[in-house]
Amino acid sequence: MTAHTPTSQSVENTEKRVFFGTDLYNKITETLYEEAMLLDELRLEEWAEFLATDLIYKAPLRLSVQRAEQYKSIVHSMNHFDEDYSSLMGRIARLTQTQSAWAEDPPSRTRHFVSNILVWETDKPNEFAVKSNGLLTRNRFEEDRMQVISYVRNDILREVDDKLKLAKREIVFDMAVLGTQNLSIFL
Repeated sequence: MTAHTPTSQSVENTEKRVFFGTDLYNKITETLYEEAMLLDELRLEEWAEFLATDLIYKAPLRLSVQRAEQYKSIVHSMNHFDEDYSSLMGRIARLTQTQSAWAEDPPSRTRHFVSNILVWETDKPNEFAVKSNGLLTRNRFEEDRMQVISYVRNDILREVDDKLKLAKREIVFDMAVLGTQNLSIFL
């Protein structure tokens, strides 16, 4: 993890914490809730406006390891996906402007839940480290069951012209094996 990514130790260190109830915390929380709504409503072009042009968007692999080796449970050298702004914009264009996105046609019905939001100031002005828990429910076609994916997100949000932009997102799934056919959705 970089100096800008929250760790369990930073929860203890309140020196740079942005606390619940402050205007900045509320703004960040509202932004994350709005992002979840845009994704659930398939308003992907509007969601793209939330992305910084230097975005890093990845999901490292999770392994099951013994308690003494928990530090090895997240493998940063291998990812479910490792994308940037350009690749995400390509995926959005394919989903919204072409007929070739078969993995999401008809689209998944999703619900993004965001909770346990913690915020820190970083060493860079107008950038904030945000750690949140996520739960995604997903249903496709006429299936009678929901897929459920839980994860933690380590984000860097950057304030630009009084708006928050996503500059980095690391998604760490709670599962070592994902119970979904594909990851053609956005988290």
